Amino acid sequence: MGCQPRLFPGSAILAAILLMGPLTILFPGAARMSGQTPPATAAAESPCASCHDSGEKVSKSGHATVACQQCHVKHEEFPHPEGVPKPVCATCHAQQAGEHARSIHGRQLKAGNAAAPGCDTCHGSAHETARAHTAEFRQGVPAACGMCHSDVAGHYEASVHGKAVAAGRLDAPVCTDCHGEHGILPKSDSASRVHAGHIRDTCARCHGNLTLSRRFGLPADRITSFDSSFHGLAARSGVQSVANCASCHGFHDILPSTDPKSKTNPKNLAATCGSCHPGAGARFAIGTIHFMEGSREPEPVRWARLFYLVLIPATIGFMLLHQGGDFVRKFRRLRLPAEGARSVAVLPPRDGAVRMYLPERLLHGALALSFFTLVWTGFALKYPEAWWAQPLMWLEGHWSIRGWIHRIAGATMIVLAVLHVVTLLTSRRLREHWLELIPRARDARELVQGTLYRLGLRRTVPLRSHHSYVEKLEYWAVAWGTALMGITGLMLWFNNWSLQYLPKWWLDLATTLHFYEALLATLAILVWHLYSVIFDPEVYPMDTAWLTGRSVRPQAPDGATPTGGTETHETGSQQTT
Repeated sequence: MGCQPRLFPGSAILAAILLMGPLTILFPGAARMSGQTPPATAAAESPCASCHDSGEKVSKSGHATVACQQCHVKHEEFPHPEGVPKPVCATCHAQQAGEHARSIHGRQLKAGNAAAPGCDTCHGSAHETARAHTAEFRQGVPAACGMCHSDVAGHYEASVHGKAVAAGRLDAPVCTDCHGEHGILPKSDSASRVHAGHIRDTCARCHGNLTLSRRFGLPADRITSFDSSFHGLAARSGVQSVANCASCHGFHDILPSTDPKSKTNPKNLAATCGSCHPGAGARFAIGTIHFMEGSREPEPVRWARLFYLVLIPATIGFMLLHQGGDFVRKFRRLRLPAEGARSVAVLPPRDGAVRMYLPERLLHGALALSFFTLVWTGFALKYPEAWWAQPLMWLEGHWSIRGWIHRIAGATMIVLAVLHVVTLLTSRRLREHWLELIPRARDARELVQGTLYRLGLRRTVPLRSHHSYVEKLEYWAVAWGTALMGITGLMLWFNNWSLQYLPKWWLDLATTLHFYEALLATLAILVWHLYSVIFDPEVYPMDTAWLTGRSVRPQAPDGATPTGGTETHETGSQQTT
């Protein structure tokens, strides 16, 4: 190959190679004398350099420590035979070669596109391969990609990321940080780093890193605040059509929000949000986008959250004490009679004591179905990883099946509320029955006396009305909750209208109220209502009033002992035993 055999016979090359190894081991200092060099300059001082001028190039490349014979087969034969295959990168770099073959670049090469990049396009020729872990190589990545993607490279160079890299900030992202290195896939591929389902994770590699955030002076809560937003929750549940980081900040042309050209500049937010929500910000400024609970949240949202953080524990705590005390007293009296005492018989209901008429039972059944559907589908958005949410998550994708089920159930609840009002207006019997649920002054007295009795702080059994504070608290809580959940749910459902006519913080407030009211309602149903209907020892295993209209509660007022008891019961100003 360009050399005369008589000047440097092949047998001499072979002898030199065989002798250099033992000499180096026995006499390390004789390495230079024997012709073998330390690995750092193995190719440059190899015997091959006597004929081939590539040794000096290799010594400065990433292959400086690789001996010629590791890549070139039949190198010991001289003259070199013709048709010897060229070295293949996959021989040493099998993993990287496999990733490249599966990438968009590898597929293009396989399809016959000779212009598609191979190993040497990005790394250089085998003898001049750049060291990939150097600062120079990292800074050169945008330019290397720009050889084919010139338009994209121009946007990147003008972006906040490109300017940082050009300024020597090597920890700023380059093309390969987002798209990958050898296994680059098109954004339509679900395995791609820049696929809609992975954008959040790709951005989080830097913006979720506290060390990098502090080094660059970036807010450290951007990923967590996105995750807690509707966009982030929907993305976690598998919805691919929801906005992600790139939808608002851009792709290659990302600019800081202080830049007038930035998509997230306050003056441009209306247009940015308007790409998905037409008319957003038409009357009011969009306002704060990223915020966490207790940090930068709008004042109305903050006060609403604090209100519920006090209300929920206080309300559910009272319910647990009230119902727990009731259970203990009734269980002891009905299920654990004293020695020698007769068991207490549960008497049938009073004749004509109808608790629920047929229209009320039908509305109640439909309401219960819609409520539990709302609870399931609503909390599945907040906690998509929970086991009970998985059946809904299997249905997610381009169409939010969970969301549509939730909206249909919400619309059903609103329709039921309207029907309830209509039946009260059109039916005198239902209206008179409903009047028993109007709060009265005696309800406060019954509430105090009933609670004290259940907690063991009162001996005499207090009077309980036919429809007492127990039913009235529950009914008006349902009425209030339905109204609040309906209004906030409609605001969130028709968010385009809300963003067009209201400040964004109204939607943030609606989101907060919707979640915490749902949490309060769910806990109240579990602790207060289901106890009265199922776990109350007087009606267990079920109070059938919601099915038959008549209750199985005993004739005597709540807490009284129809037979075999010694406790006293108040009736007005008298006490009976």
